[in-house]
This record gives sequence, structure tokens and C-alpha cells, in this order.
Amino acid sequence: MISKWKRIDWSIVIILLLFMGISVCLIHSGIAAWPKFKGSDTRMVFYYILGFICFFGVILIDYRILLKYHVFIFMAGMLLLVVVLFIGAELNGAQGWIKIPGIGLNLQPAELFKIVLILSLAALLMKKSKLGLSFWKDIVPLALVTLIPFALVMKQNDIGNGLAYLIILVGMLWVGNIKYSHTLIILGLVTLTFYGGVKTYISHHDEIVAALEKTNKAHYLNRIDPWLLPSEASEDASYHTRNAKLAIASGGMFGKGYMKGDMVQSAMVPYTYSDSIIVVVGEEFGFVGISVLILLYFILIYRLILIALECRERAGPLIITGIVAMFLYQIFENIGMFIGLMPLTGITLPFISYGGTSLILNMVSLALVLSIKLYGQEVDDFPLPVESKKQDRVMI
Repeated sequence: MISKWKRIDWSIVIILLLFMGISVCLIHSGIAAWPKFKGSDTRMVFYYILGFICFFGVILIDYRILLKYHVFIFMAGMLLLVVVLFIGAELNGAQGWIKIPGIGLNLQPAELFKIVLILSLAALLMKKSKLGLSFWKDIVPLALVTLIPFALVMKQNDIGNGLAYLIILVGMLWVGNIKYSHTLIILGLVTLTFYGGVKTYISHHDEIVAALEKTNKAHYLNRIDPWLLPSEASEDASYHTRNAKLAIASGGMFGKGYMKGDMVQSAMVPYTYSDSIIVVVGEEFGFVGISVLILLYFILIYRLILIALECRERAGPLIITGIVAMFLYQIFENIGMFIGLMPLTGITLPFISYGGTSLILNMVSLALVLSIKLYGQEVDDFPLPVESKKQDRVMI
């Protein structure tokens, strides 16, 4: 047991402690102008304590046990996604929360399902041939495993988490040895679909607006218009992103100082304690503050990749790839949507934004990575074929 504790990558634990301090301080500043959110900073401390308990508990679980029972885990996750459609509480326009009495935690099944999806895809991919994935036998079934929960999450009006599922699938397919021809075809289809969708949205904007209003989906306009058509977006639709960009720009190089951001402390930017917390960093700590935060993310992801490269069996690197893809998407999407690069979604900034479910999920994800570091070196479950080893020696 002691030897396993010694093998833990403690640099990841140190980064988590730094994130905890940064998060609590930023949330404290973000709620100063919002009395109704008073106490969110102290609750975040509680969530971090709960997260660390889960973190150190999951580290000691052999991740291969979770892979063995991935079917049951997947079914439980799907059940939660279905249940939340009927009994879920609505928050910020998305019906995706199940209230847990007693501890003041709102469970978000869509967040939890990210790790469920990663485990399921890894368990399926580890059984596939290393020589390349077949389109119909491998890629299509894996896509269905992803698209079914994706549809359920989109039904909850949760675009951010739905897109995260697709990013996780793409990242794990790449490491799972998808053929280059299939990659080019998929990239071509995605590019054409995206380009055609944007062109259609811009050229037929009025018709699309009318159609969305008829189907009670007009809230999508508030996310897309400020991104693609800022000049035509309504005042209400562009209020959030416009003020966020102004606040970040006003921070300059070094920011205005902690709790001295004019727009943040005047409540001119919504959700500065959660989704918009990067605005607090930008206005109060400037370009340098954002750069330091991104550097911490870079170090964290770098450590995760090193662990993946050291792993001797196949499932470990697949799981880590899914987790890295999830983090990269969330970081890029959260920061990008407040500087005009991405549409506005409800994605939180990992480890920094207020939120119990997302924080605990992210910490459990890191615990899985450290479990891979502890147990992924014990046996080579997937040795290379003799021919492959000979080729490797020739190449060397």
C-alpha cells in the first residue's frame, strides 16, 4: 500500500490544491455583486473536500475493474439521463439536474456521463484490432454508443455537454487507430456540414428564426446570433458576451486588481461565479492572470500524457485520451465563448467554475488517470504480435 502511495504523481495533487485556492478566491470576487449567491465560495470548499475524498478513494480502485463492468455502468448512466428528463430540475434553461437532499448538491447526469462514456468507449476499443478500425463493424457501433446519449442530452437543452461527447469520441477513435482514409472522410463531412450549416444559417436567418420560434427553440438564437451575427443579435442576446469581452479587454496586461473589476463588481456580467468566471480572471488579473491559469492547465495535461505514454496496456492510454479530450474541449470552449471564438454554451471552466457535479467528475477523472499509473504497469495485457515486434526492431 505504501509503495502505491509513493507512485502517485503528487504534482497533480499540488495543481489541484492550486486550483482550489484560485477557484475559491475567484468565486468570492464573482459573487460580491450578487447577494443571492452568497456562500457559494464556502460551498465550493465543501465540494473540494468531497472531491478529494472521492479522488483518493478512486485512486486505490483498479481501473480494470470498472472496465470489466462497463456495460452495467453504461446502463446506469443511461438510466439517469432518461430519468432526469422526467423529474429533473431546470436551471439556466436546461432541464438536467437531480436535487440531492441533505448535502445541497445538484447532480447533473450529463456531466457524470462523460466519464461513463470514456470507460465504455475504452472497453470497446481495447477489444478491436490494432491494425485499424473497420468502418461498419467498429466505428458505426461506437458512434451509436455516443449518439444515443448525445440525443438525450440535447433533449435537455444542454449543448455544451452534448458536444463534449462528440469530442471524446473523436479523440478516442484517433488513438484507437482509425484509418487515415476514414479520418479524411469524416473530417470532410464535418467541414462541409459546418460550412453549409453556417452559410445556411446566415443566408436564411429569418426563416430559421421563425421555425425555431414555432417549436419553442428560440433560446438557441441567444447562443448562435452573438457568435455568427453579432450585428443582428438582440440586445438581450448579445448582452452577456458583449460585456464579457469588454471586461476582459479592460483588464489589459496585469488587470485592475483583486475585487476591483468595474464590470464584474457592478454585476454587468452574468454568472461570474460559474460559467463566466474567466471574465473575473481577465478583468482583475489581466492577460498575465489568464496566461498563468492556462499554463497550469498545460502542466496538468502534460502530466496526463506522460502517464499515458508509460502505460503498458491498451485501455489506459485510451481512457486518458478521452479525459484529455474532455478537458481540452472544456477549456477552449469556456474561454473561447467569451472572446468571440465559440458560441455561448453552459460549459464550466474545469476545477475553477462553481459546481459540485462538474468538480467531482473532473477530480474522479484525474483519480482514474492515477489509478492507471498505479495499476497500468503491472501486466502487458495486449502484447504486440511477433511480426510487429520484428518490424519495430528493423525500424530501430
